[in-house]
Amino acid sequence: MFDHVAIAVADLAASERFYRTVLSVLGAVPSHADAELVEWDDWDIGTTDREHPVTRGLHVGFRAPSRAAVDAFWQAGIDAGYHDDGTPGPRTIYGPDYYGGFLLDPDGHSAEAVHTEREDPVPDGRVDHLWIRVRDPAASKSFYTTIAPYAGLRIGVEEPDHVQMVGENFSFSLIHDARPLTEHVHLAFPAQDDATVRAFHAAALAAGYEDHGGPGERAVYHPGYYGAFVLDPDGHNVEVVNHNR
Repeated sequence: MFDHVAIAVADLAASERFYRTVLSVLGAVPSHADAELVEWDDWDIGTTDREHPVTRGLHVGFRAPSRAAVDAFWQAGIDAGYHDDGTPGPRTIYGPDYYGGFLLDPDGHSAEAVHTEREDPVPDGRVDHLWIRVRDPAASKSFYTTIAPYAGLRIGVEEPDHVQMVGENFSFSLIHDARPLTEHVHLAFPAQDDATVRAFHAAALAAGYEDHGGPGERAVYHPGYYGAFVLDPDGHNVEVVNHNR
């Protein structure tokens, strides 16, 4: 699973209402909420400021326990006045048992509930996958393959305009098409020890990528939180973190 995915939103109260409405149907409730940040375990929404511009153009898919739950996720959003981005149904282009329903959140991100028949330990309501639109899939692939040994990633799909990176029970796709680029996403991957965090940061900097915060404890999050940060080719903030718990 992702450790966490974080976005900055234009109106935290509006985005919180949306995600509470639809994720509660999947059994997910916030693990933390205050005036600046709301967290659903691996999905975080926060306020915007000069250092955290509003995230744009992201697609996020959340795990659903059944096709009926996908239908209920979508219907809850529609009943609350949110916009349809794709009615529930099979999407066999993604897999023979893939069933998804899509809505638009208040910032225009595509939010999906997805159910497949695979069995794994990922709880319902967790992030299943992301679609991130990038300038240059080859450049993005080079970055993510550089950090792959430390972030638990491998290539799942490799095409000229689509590179999918796969982790343990999650994926994200790096897409190049006619739609606007995705902007200002924070991706965090879990590590089992501090040495992996340091190795991630060293490998990224040795390959020429930009530092965004060296390895160290960030006790502001919790005691023992040990992370490091770099920027990918599109400026997304990428972290590897060991919680030391």
